[in-house]
Amino acid sequence: MGNRLSKIYTKTGDDGTTGLGDGSRVAKDSARVTAYGTVDEANSAIGVLLACDVPDDIRTLLTMVQHQMFDLGGELCIPGHSAIDDDDIDRLERQLDHYNDPLPPLKDFILPGGGEAAARCHLARTIVRRAERECVTLSHHDAVRPQAIRYLNRLSDLLFVLSRVLARNSGHGEILWNHERRQRQQ
Repeated sequence: MGNRLSKIYTKTGDDGTTGLGDGSRVAKDSARVTAYGTVDEANSAIGVLLACDVPDDIRTLLTMVQHQMFDLGGELCIPGHSAIDDDDIDRLERQLDHYNDPLPPLKDFILPGGGEAAARCHLARTIVRRAERECVTLSHHDAVRPQAIRYLNRLSDLLFVLSRVLARNSGHGEILWNHERRQRQQ
């Protein structure tokens, strides 16, 4: 377990660097810090979603995901550390199938929305996608385990499906993209 913070400000980052979990220091805008910072942002967005009224089964699932996202942030913060494994990805895939199977197939794109919880879920999904991109960027010049990228990819898919479920549960329903609207406006 890492160090407990008893003093929040240390002043060690005043020079534009930050400490990684292995004790090394890097620039605050390094690809590694950007990657784990975006994972933290995604985790916070899931927390904002959980501030809404969501079904208990989804709350339990997303709370588990928050713990795993914290683990993933630690993995990215400590070069060479592994915290996310294939079983975590398999669990996401099972949940994805569980929630997606009863939904009708999509024939059109969905606009983000469909009630407050669904909209927050869409926002969390897009932040997870950005975290995935940041991890790919990091992987171009530093070691990133493939499980980290795969986990984020599956999580964004799961959040998309959960946004559909939440939109339907709220009574707002899904908002379909009207691709023909431009033709009618002319």
